[in-house]
Amino acid sequence: MDYSRFLNRELQQLKLAGNYRQFTDLVRHAGQFPHAWDHTNQREVIIWCNNDYLGMSQHPDVLNAIKNTAESVGAGAGGTRNIAGTNHPLVELETELADLHGKEAALVFNSGYMANATVLATLGRKLPECVIYSDACNHASMIEGVRYSGAEKHIFRHNDLKHLERLLAQTDPERPKIIAFESVYSMDGDIAPIKEICDLADRYQALTFLDEVHAVGLYGPRGGGIAEREGLMDRLNIIQGTLGKAFGVMGGYIAADHLMVDYLRSFAPGFIFTTAMAPPMAAGLAASVRHLKAHPELREKHQATVRKVRDRLAAEGIFVMPTTQSHILPVLVGDPVLCRQASHLLMENYGIFVQHINHPTVPKGTERLRITPTPLHDNEAMIEHFIGAMVLVFTELKLLDTSGSAVSTTPQPQRRQAP
Repeated sequence: MDYSRFLNRELQQLKLAGNYRQFTDLVRHAGQFPHAWDHTNQREVIIWCNNDYLGMSQHPDVLNAIKNTAESVGAGAGGTRNIAGTNHPLVELETELADLHGKEAALVFNSGYMANATVLATLGRKLPECVIYSDACNHASMIEGVRYSGAEKHIFRHNDLKHLERLLAQTDPERPKIIAFESVYSMDGDIAPIKEICDLADRYQALTFLDEVHAVGLYGPRGGGIAEREGLMDRLNIIQGTLGKAFGVMGGYIAADHLMVDYLRSFAPGFIFTTAMAPPMAAGLAASVRHLKAHPELREKHQATVRKVRDRLAAEGIFVMPTTQSHILPVLVGDPVLCRQASHLLMENYGIFVQHINHPTVPKGTERLRITPTPLHDNEAMIEHFIGAMVLVFTELKLLDTSGSAVSTTPQPQRRQAP
């Protein structure tokens, strides 16, 4: 086989379809988020699209904890938690996370992807004759976990309770079941009916696995997520979260009862056979979690900025997709080439970084710009500069019709690749 020819052909097809990924070389300035340095073009830009939702990656509490711990104990963990021992900052982080979600214990992984894939794969494989019910819009990491588990799987239509119940009712009541779903869906910005899914789980004796990665730190009195906001944390068997979005560093975790955490600690290969999180990162994250538990005003400011940006876009005829119920503001373009061009023009002409979101991250025909304002985007001049640039780019690309409304405002039905 001519391997080079194969690889080149595949990449060329990706480029022709408008879905080839190119990374933007940015240098973020500590203490000046959302400002960054465009290393390629040697100029200042403003970031409007990343998942550092509260700017905690540059918070003094986080940076000081990382610096002090690195100077005190060094940079690395030294190996797996079994071989090298569990570094104490990691123990403190897990204690903070368990407390955040009102659970008995927590277990930290090196990424949210690893947490999702490992936990679902382990439980699906180990529970005898397990059946997993997965929302059609679940993240790729959950899809991979379900696939690797080898368990029988059923995909229910996105947030469709009737379809989920129909699938549950068709399964032998004695078989173990897992319902896997998200709270805030990262591309459409909509929110799952958590209470109603918990009701179904109780009725059909299923475990619930809730991915809160786009909600932890952002919702609830202490930042415990949508489940905390709605008073439902005690009804969920496993809550999974990320440490690389609102908490500002990196990593993932699950929170559950002692028995579930002990089981996964003992049987999950993706946890057992990987080097543990570095102590400075764990210390920085513990500081971030503690800070956000005690500072709801940051969440309030975040939501106020999101509302302001959404309203200003709408006033100019650029409408956020009607699916969103959260801080994620997706603006539908519906064409991969135009979406890439819009992103390019915003960066080149106006110094605004908004990454285009194309297939396979979203289904074909639903390509979009995904805007994520933070509490640090509250400067009026910054907002007006962004709104003005969006209007000029959408006008140039004929994405606004003659009445001043966005041409593409209605999303197509959403469904990710089936697990």
